[in-house]
Amino acid sequence: MNNLEAKKEKRAAALSSVIAAIGLTTFKLIVGLLTNSLGILAEAAHSGLDLVAAAMTYFAVRVSDKPADKEHPFGHGKIENLSALFETVLLLATSAWIIYEAVQRLFFVSVKVEASIWSFIVMGTSIVIDFTRSRLLSRAAIKYKSQALEADALHFSTDIWSSSVVILGLIGLSIASRIPGLDWMHKADSIAALVVAVIVIYISAELGWRTISALLDTAPRGLAEKIEKVAASVPGVVDAHAIRIRPSGAHTFIDMHVTMDGSVTLKEAHAATELIEDAILKEISPADVTVHVEPAEIPVRSQRKLMRLKR
Repeated sequence: MNNLEAKKEKRAAALSSVIAAIGLTTFKLIVGLLTNSLGILAEAAHSGLDLVAAAMTYFAVRVSDKPADKEHPFGHGKIENLSALFETVLLLATSAWIIYEAVQRLFFVSVKVEASIWSFIVMGTSIVIDFTRSRLLSRAAIKYKSQALEADALHFSTDIWSSSVVILGLIGLSIASRIPGLDWMHKADSIAALVVAVIVIYISAELGWRTISALLDTAPRGLAEKIEKVAASVPGVVDAHAIRIRPSGAHTFIDMHVTMDGSVTLKEAHAATELIEDAILKEISPADVTVHVEPAEIPVRSQRKLMRLKR
């Protein structure tokens, strides 16, 4: 598959998520207002943020695919991380509102909630749609190593659990209305909303940590050691060191130094760097690899002997 087809597939996955989010947000909002269910209204707000997140993901995917230029020599991949950070802030703000409203209804304000058949229909529909689009986004994220699509897929997969919690709350309301002595279950809707908020906060914190790490150019754990091992396996390379890694969206920029026998020709050294780059790209892709060659201070044969003795 060429680059153009890859871009189209990524954008199609992101756009389908936007369309699904519009439908779900509208459906949940209408049913939530008609039934006065805080759990469903909380889910409507959550889906509204899903819509914002999906739109931002679609925008990020389009922009991040732009090639590098003079102002952005490392490409535009960081836009994916920036959009994810903004999404995290929105999610945390919504969670705070949900918690506030739930506490009000639990302890201070009495609100009648109707657990109608439409309440169950909208939440069941939400689970089916979220399951479908999370799988679609996840496949595209894995295929193209897109952090934006991966975050979107993770986000929508958690919606399945939060929707299930709301359904449990509605079931509690139905039981309380039919069985005397279980009036306390009228609070099940607000409790379900609190659980939804906790789920959202947990996912937001995890996403926020990953996003901040990417924006601070934190290298993935263990990747430097993996690159060092791959480079050292190339014939003629004594060791690899000073490895610097800069993730940018789905792309990884790698800068490294390798030590070789100082008597090799420039042509041989250049051929070795190409072998190193090819070996790394087989393990890490897409990536941009830059290799600097340094001469060994002592003959290679003696140096290898010393390395064996150290082991």
